[in-house]
Amino acid sequence: MFSALWNAASGMEAQQTNLDVITNNMANVNTTAYKRQRANFQDLMYQTMVPPGESQSLLGNQSPTGLQVGLGVRAGSVQKIFLQGSFRQTGSPLDVAIQGNGFLQVRLPDGRIAYTRDGTLNIDGKGRLVNSDGQLVDPPVSIPPNAKTVTISGDGEITVNLPGQIRPTRIGQLVLAQFINPAGLESRGNNLYMETQASGAPQLSNPGVNGAGHLLPGFLEASNVNVAEELVNMVIGQRAYQMDATGIRTVNQMLGYTASL
Repeated sequence: MFSALWNAASGMEAQQTNLDVITNNMANVNTTAYKRQRANFQDLMYQTMVPPGESQSLLGNQSPTGLQVGLGVRAGSVQKIFLQGSFRQTGSPLDVAIQGNGFLQVRLPDGRIAYTRDGTLNIDGKGRLVNSDGQLVDPPVSIPPNAKTVTISGDGEITVNLPGQIRPTRIGQLVLAQFINPAGLESRGNNLYMETQASGAPQLSNPGVNGAGHLLPGFLEASNVNVAEELVNMVIGQRAYQMDATGIRTVNQMLGYTASL
């Protein structure tokens, strides 16, 4: 009887985690290049009274199924779903969307490299190419102060038009990092990810080479959150939470009946 209380309590805790993940997805529906998350659940250990296949009678008959009672559920992991988001045109020549696999690299203030799908790029006061938080793009790119226009091509080549020159001048190259398991990246907020042992080491290549995606200049990748799907999942999670709470009330009533005998 008491195990039923703990089972229902574990279900409520698991559904709370599920709803936390869903609401975070919905909160980031307009976040550039956000990748939706999914809570994965696992059943807990089982109390085995009769193992499957063991004899449970004097006649020596084997139990075809056994007798095992589960002890609840837990959230096993929260997984990033790296499906492609839609594209929205911005008109900014420094904005780039990644069509396909890969992450842009930015250098953090402590010198470490972080990875992002957010291609909102800008030029800082020193003429360096940075992300929206002012972190340097890696490899670094410096824009000449007298540049008339800056162009980023689909293969990541960065060129500028300088006074007195007919042809564009190449000043840098954007590279993309690919991971064997991008779901293993550590989310750091601010649209940034960090390498982990689970993700594997980054494989660097130019856009469009070795399976890396192409860049779409003048576009940004939108979130891949499907609001209708998240609303349905929220209703399912809410009902599951309510049923677990009802289970606790039911067991409490049964214990009350037993105590009053």
